Amino acid sequence: MRLPRLLSILLALAAAPSAAQAPADPPEPLTVIHAGTLLDRPGRPPRRNATILVRGGRIEAVQDGLAPPPAGARLVDLSDRFVLPGLIDSHVHLISDRAGVEGQLADVTDSISLRAYEAGWNARKTLDAGFTTVRNLGSENGITIGLRDAIARGWAIGPRILDSGTALSATTGHMDPTLGMREEFHEALRQSGSTCDGPDDCRRAVRRQIALGADLIKIATTGGVNSRIGLGLGAQMFEDEARAIVETAHLYGRKVAVHAHGADGINLALRVGADSIEHGTLLDDESLRLWRQSRAYYVPTLSTVNGYVERLRNNPGAYSPEVRAKIEWRIGITGQALRRAVPAGVRIAFGTDAGVSMHGRNADEFLLMVQHGMDPMSAIAAATVNAADLLGLAAEIGTIEAGKTADIVAVRGDPLADVGVLRDMSFVMARGRVHRMEP
Repeated sequence: MRLPRLLSILLALAAAPSAAQAPADPPEPLTVIHAGTLLDRPGRPPRRNATILVRGGRIEAVQDGLAPPPAGARLVDLSDRFVLPGLIDSHVHLISDRAGVEGQLADVTDSISLRAYEAGWNARKTLDAGFTTVRNLGSENGITIGLRDAIARGWAIGPRILDSGTALSATTGHMDPTLGMREEFHEALRQSGSTCDGPDDCRRAVRRQIALGADLIKIATTGGVNSRIGLGLGAQMFEDEARAIVETAHLYGRKVAVHAHGADGINLALRVGADSIEHGTLLDDESLRLWRQSRAYYVPTLSTVNGYVERLRNNPGAYSPEVRAKIEWRIGITGQALRRAVPAGVRIAFGTDAGVSMHGRNADEFLLMVQHGMDPMSAIAAATVNAADLLGLAAEIGTIEAGKTADIVAVRGDPLADVGVLRDMSFVMARGRVHRMEP
């Protein structure tokens, strides 16, 4: 008998049911959640008194009224609370809460294993704050990619992570780790693979990150506030380089998030098909026109200023003079771009840049979004349905509907009247598992 034929027979026999087959596993236990107010689809009016059925990590049904739980089911009574989908932060850096001179020192003194524990600690704080999914935009040594996989396997506690791997820029661009470091360290620091120059080299850099497990690609087309030299916030990447990055990423089914402050770098990124612009501080009329023509999202990251203000309050020398000057500018201009983007119809997705701001306080961003032109419902939609769409996960998260992942949070009070109540989560369920439940 030929080997392929024999192999087919053996596989068929292995798949055939046995007379002594073990009994089927018992059905997954049912969790019944009573919601006093349910914002199941942000952007639409909330519902009063609803019941959510959760089984096996997924939402089985959403019913009107507080239906009594069947025998054997677990009841979670949130009938005095406001229930909504798990929140999504589209821009975090889980690896650290440290920045400025302190962060620079940690980069070259802390071990990789210690940084991994720090990332796990920040992930737990993020989940406790009600953010059940995050997009991690820039990390070294595969730390947060490993954390992503550990959380997915149930080996660690934290939000679902989409990870960009090492973020990319041109040499001397915002992501160049050699900036501000002595020259004899440059060769070792460049091994991170965070820089590329010219279209061919940028294609290679994208492929390398995808090979290392990146879910998406992050690039910088402009300078940054935290860049350790004072090269400004205008474009620092040529259009052919950015186009090569975006086209290569899209070829592999990966989206591209673009760090951009100056209008020249924003517009360049939008022209070549970027999926999101992070920060977008100096957008202009052309930016708004390009945004309306595209499907790109704007991720404002307003709460970076909270991190700056807090660190400077505790230590006036927390940042080098070159960085401090840019920080003062950033604090003064915060929110102006969002005030232009909202009435222009630009699609907004929630993102904090946590790591520059503080992990676990992600919901501070809601207050700033409302302060600078958004109503509470739109801000919540930015952190749920919009962010889910940006991440390519709209079929899984962002709303509370039958068939979707059971990412559900609850607060006391009404966030549509006072968005600040989202800073105090009393219930957090991620992928059907309760991680926080206050009486």
